[in-house]
Amino acid sequence: MAKISLAAKKKYNDTIKEYKKIVNDIIEREKKMRLGIGQDEKNAPYKKLGLADENLNLVSYFLLMNNLSVSLLGVKNEAFINDARKCLYKAIIYLEEIVSAYIDAPFSELNERLAAIESFDDVERYKLVRKMGFAIYSVEDAFGKSSKWKWSFVELEGRYTTVLKNLINFKTLIGKLNPNVPGYDERRDHLDLTIEMLKSTSARYREKYELSTLRIDDIKAGIWYLHALRRIQILLGEKEEVEVTKRKIDVWTQKMEADLKKKEDQRGAPPPK
Repeated sequence: MAKISLAAKKKYNDTIKEYKKIVNDIIEREKKMRLGIGQDEKNAPYKKLGLADENLNLVSYFLLMNNLSVSLLGVKNEAFINDARKCLYKAIIYLEEIVSAYIDAPFSELNERLAAIESFDDVERYKLVRKMGFAIYSVEDAFGKSSKWKWSFVELEGRYTTVLKNLINFKTLIGKLNPNVPGYDERRDHLDLTIEMLKSTSARYREKYELSTLRIDDIKAGIWYLHALRRIQILLGEKEEVEVTKRKIDVWTQKMEADLKKKEDQRGAPPPK
């Protein structure tokens, strides 16, 4: 790698100076907002929505500074990319605290949680989850395909998929899937994105299981995402899709149980002589 000149370093540092200040200002705002949560429990969910959004803003600034490093210095800034990854987790945790991190939560169990953010309408919800999805893709892309974090992004995307689904009020959804109801386009897009991500996430967990970990927890997670998908398909009355998903769940479950039995048999087998 060519040596980076002092002039290039100076130009880079001067360029990112204003962005570093913005990042520090956001971090300070976040600290103050967090302190205020305990003093205003009624509005805590809304404050956490704001904190999630602020962390996604941080992601964009960290990635911007990394992009400037690539363009002005010719090298990635791994520290900035890793800071962006950490902010993604923080943003997701804030949403999990609002709508839970349970993959296949019964719709009725989410009612109380969703009621706490009722005025955060469907348009704003979709805007937030789209922003988060783009941030995850951007960070994953910045690390590159050969990154050591490759398989950890399966979990990150899984957690994103969970909050993406849990932010939808399925109790009122069907009645609002009408083009004449305000917010229809965003509501429909949010639902379509959720279905797409449930399929994608289940497949990625299966891939992670077979190509990397061979951990039963991974294929089990993939199955749970399929169960969540099937629950939505049942609600939407998609009979053919329900059957397709059910067959996939059955096949994956049989695979998991066979692999589990094989592992148990291997543990119980006498050592080779």
